[in-house]
Amino acid sequence: MYTLYSIDGGVCAPEGFFADGIAAGLKPDNQKDLAFIRSDTLCDIRAIFTTNRFQAAPIEHFKKHGVETTDFVLINAKNANAMTGKRGVEDIETILGHAKATLKTIQNPVMSSTGVIGVPLPTEKILRGIETFDLQRRDPQSAAEAIMTTDSYDKQVAFEVRLDNGDRFRIGAMAKGAGMIDPAMATMLCFITTDAAVPPDEMKPLLSSCAETTFNAISVDGDTSTNDTVMLLSNGRSGIYHREAFAFALEKVMHELALKIVADGEGATKCVAFNVTGAANRREAAIVAKALADSLLVKTALYGEDPNWGRIASTIGASGVECDPESLSIAFGDVTVYQRGEILFDEEQEAKAARVMKKSSFPIHCDLGIADGSFTAYGCDLGHEYVKINADYRT
Repeated sequence: MYTLYSIDGGVCAPEGFFADGIAAGLKPDNQKDLAFIRSDTLCDIRAIFTTNRFQAAPIEHFKKHGVETTDFVLINAKNANAMTGKRGVEDIETILGHAKATLKTIQNPVMSSTGVIGVPLPTEKILRGIETFDLQRRDPQSAAEAIMTTDSYDKQVAFEVRLDNGDRFRIGAMAKGAGMIDPAMATMLCFITTDAAVPPDEMKPLLSSCAETTFNAISVDGDTSTNDTVMLLSNGRSGIYHREAFAFALEKVMHELALKIVADGEGATKCVAFNVTGAANRREAAIVAKALADSLLVKTALYGEDPNWGRIASTIGASGVECDPESLSIAFGDVTVYQRGEILFDEEQEAKAARVMKKSSFPIHCDLGIADGSFTAYGCDLGHEYVKINADYRT
């Protein structure tokens, strides 16, 4: 058995990890925009990436070199280094070469980027920023702030896992994401560190499995970025590995960060769980849940606090899965508005449902009544602020 305890420290919570964020001039007004994560021993690293066919240069570079071990991750904001062709990869080679020459002790450094697509990296600014790094800094707050783009707050989480025999290990993470979020791996940037001694061949399967119910189950706007990345770094410093406990802790970390991203959706005021049950199978339940999380009509109804259950039903019917209005039930929280062909949407029920929708977080339950397939996806509302943010994103 094991117990999880929430702790402070983000990516620096596990033993042997360091991090910091600085202002290198990529963002205006001296905002932090360049971060690093470092381990004092070599880490095994595995990653999962966006399904967008136009993957950004940092992902191309990572795959090109087949990176499996590292002790240093460099992350920049404000510039995605995507759609930059051969120059994008060459710029990374230049930057990481300079990092190795300047910082001396780092091995197999990797890079991740987020920001505007189609603009070459401001290489000189990044090179100068690297020269100011203090590798002994443990400032996860600054690192988490430096990777933000349209995020309104930083996103961090950390746990200590204590086994019944007294052994313990730690896991920490930071993420960024508020827009271009769609349920198609990986949906944002996330960096997970652990001192658990995770076998390298188990790292990617665990990441992929946990992603299905976390980062693959969220939507802000239905757009999948060119840069989406989740990295897991394990330095094994604790000497401890308990597969069940680690898998549980990893899923917990990714789930909490996924919900933080949805709650921070650009201009979002509500975080909603779309609980789909009674589908023909899990796959069809996931199709429906993700369709609901993606639907612009549903999102705008959420924003208007309008319990328009017809939009829910229409989206389910359009999803292509096996469904029947005579077996379908829909509820906002504990307020059922449609049940197996019967409309329960009188004035009283509508008022109750509207009160549910005034909350900042609530579930919408959809029972297809076909079999026992189930899945939960998470989404947010979409309103005026989203348009405002994205209308002038490049500025």
